[in-house]
Amino acid sequence: MAKKARKKLSLLDTLVWIIGIVVYLFLILPILVIVFSAFSPSEYPEFPPTGFSLKWFTAVFGNPQWLDSLWISVILLIIVTPLTVILGTMASYSLARLNFRGKELIQSLILSPLMIPQVVLGIGLLYLFTMMGINGSIIALVVGHMIVCFPYVVRTVSVSVSNLNPVLEKASMNLGATPMQTFYKVTIPLIKPGILAGAVFSAVTSFGEISISLFVSAPSTVSVPVRTFGYIDQTFDPTINAISVIFIIISVFALVIIEKTIGLSKVM
Repeated sequence: MAKKARKKLSLLDTLVWIIGIVVYLFLILPILVIVFSAFSPSEYPEFPPTGFSLKWFTAVFGNPQWLDSLWISVILLIIVTPLTVILGTMASYSLARLNFRGKELIQSLILSPLMIPQVVLGIGLLYLFTMMGINGSIIALVVGHMIVCFPYVVRTVSVSVSNLNPVLEKASMNLGATPMQTFYKVTIPLIKPGILAGAVFSAVTSFGEISISLFVSAPSTVSVPVRTFGYIDQTFDPTINAISVIFIIISVFALVIIEKTIGLSKVM
């Protein structure tokens, strides 16, 4: 009986491993196709590639339109990330430490961009920014990206704040520190992993955001994802694969930072 049980368990383990490998291959195969095709010397994507070439990466960085879009995306990342991190940290700490009427409603509103289709948000922002006369400007893109990135920062920072023992803050104030000094010298260092993870999430989300950007951008403020979307509609060559590889590298780098600081299991 014991041998039969071990045999059944062994077969079950083998089946689980086989299914797991198939699933991982299914998930990673499209990424491998994109990566290898980006280094193809052919004028069209092919897999497996017949040779090795960096011509499509050169085409990206040698094209003024792609460089302009890359510059717009970098500007958005530089503006959106610190603003979202500051506001998200303040919101997370306030929601964790304060009790007030309507707290649950505010939490729901903050996280609502994760549940509302971004196309709906984009249409709403299009009407709003058009009435305000700022649609197509950097300001419109910054606000739109902040709305999308804000919930990620609040979520990641909230993890660190929930693990912070309030006794440490009380001890600091009992020793003579003011609430502001305690916040900057005790609270911020202790929740730093969550802040850093939120910053990475915000940066990656802003850099790859397309749904809202399509509605609130103009020809002079076209980000990389919007440029990619339009490029695919007109042309299809390995330049798109080269752009995709850049996005993949950024995403992997961001995941490594999050795993090293706070742990993927705590924010996923």
